[in-house]
Amino acid sequence: MKKSVWILLLLIFSFGLLTACTKVIDQSKEDGKDNPTNQEKKEQPIAAEDDKQLMRVHYIDVGQGDATLLEVEEFSLLIDAGNWKSTEVVDYLKQQEIKKIDIVVGTHPDADHIGQLAQVIGEFDVGEVWMSGNLSSSATFTNALQAIDASGTEYIEPRTGEVFDVGSLQIEVLHPSEITGSPNEESISLKMTYGDIGFIFTGDAGVKEEQEMIDTGIDLNAEILHLGHHGSNTSTSLAFLKAVTPEVAIYSAGADNSYGHPHAEVIAVVENEGAEVFGTDVNGTIIVETDGKTYKVETQQEGVPTEGQNRCIDINIASSAELQEISGIGETYAKAIINKRPFENIEQLIGIKGIGQGTLDAIQEQGLACIGG
Repeated sequence: MKKSVWILLLLIFSFGLLTACTKVIDQSKEDGKDNPTNQEKKEQPIAAEDDKQLMRVHYIDVGQGDATLLEVEEFSLLIDAGNWKSTEVVDYLKQQEIKKIDIVVGTHPDADHIGQLAQVIGEFDVGEVWMSGNLSSSATFTNALQAIDASGTEYIEPRTGEVFDVGSLQIEVLHPSEITGSPNEESISLKMTYGDIGFIFTGDAGVKEEQEMIDTGIDLNAEILHLGHHGSNTSTSLAFLKAVTPEVAIYSAGADNSYGHPHAEVIAVVENEGAEVFGTDVNGTIIVETDGKTYKVETQQEGVPTEGQNRCIDINIASSAELQEISGIGETYAKAIINKRPFENIEQLIGIKGIGQGTLDAIQEQGLACIGG
């Protein structure tokens, strides 16, 4: 669905918002997933007469953020643009000698997903930008919209069920069907299919949204799953895993991040379902290369994904039970927090009736409560 970016800019104004090692896994689709020998790892390259027949998917190590580059035939696509505090995405694209990006997808307006979008638009020839249509008050989001408008880049809001062809690559939109002002939950979610090999990306969509994707009846089966929300337990339900049946799961997270990503229960359920897990925090940039029949996974360095050690409780998305793990927060305060959110910072908890400075100090000293992630 095409839409003028000026509409979004006007909405923001009207609401007052603008102020060294390589690990290789080679899998064949021809034998089928049920063949036990199909799961064996083979140290051999993909056979391809022409390098242009290969698609490369780069899960870029951008710290605590998301950015994935897809190169297929003469086309380039970018899903998310990393963290606003760094330049890793722009630097990596230049390192890969990318000149033109046909489609840039900003799955949702969080600054760890569209952080370098404005710079990408400014420094590369971008054909289209896809965004959900949800708004944000952040300067990062506003700068991205202004860059889209200034460059004349086409702006599109994809919706569930739409299908796009980019050369031999098919893109199916899994989510959202509409937007209601819930940016994370309404992340643009896509299935990319090249030949027999499928890839799924869901941004920060949660388990409820995963179920909505299942309920559409769209075939979610894919070999490679990008774990939602950096491997958080707000995403990656067992039902979704059984619908996708991935052979490889990849998450993007920063080493020693303050959110505890990836969460232990997510790593456990994914591995229990038979998928091999890779993460940018331990493996660096991860590249999946496929000729449409087989694929291999290359990692920048060896490492074994383990649960994060600095887990925090995001008060904007946590359940009542999770909130009650925070110092001084009981059932009554937890309910009040849920009714009053979202919060922009922890200090705003003092606006909850009954939470005084002493309770706020105890919460901050505990260090368990956080915003975002």
